[in-house]
Amino acid sequence: MPGVAYAVVRSEPPQVFLATDVDVLHRVLAAELVARTPANALADGDMESVRSALLDERWGDAVLAWIDLMGVAVDVYTHLHVYTANDLPADLIGAQIQFAPLFREG
Repeated sequence: MPGVAYAVVRSEPPQVFLATDVDVLHRVLAAELVARTPANALADGDMESVRSALLDERWGDAVLAWIDLMGVAVDVYTHLHVYTANDLPADLIGAQIQFAPLFREG
């Protein structure tokens, strides 16, 4: 069953990051969110701890530190099923829907 991991950054405007799995998602967030933060947005000591986590490839630690320091919520979802044509064959979906709870009596 194919799936993806994704994160919703509750910034204004919100940002959504999509990856093939949670490990890749951590790297995406580290590279596209944390590392793109202007250096002057963090105090020197905080900046060094985030930089250290990034350089040590501790992606999750870097992201968690960024969340704490920036005060921006990030919701991470580790698996979302990706539906394919095989999951919902066009020639069978009408028949399958008739067995869904909405069609059950009482």
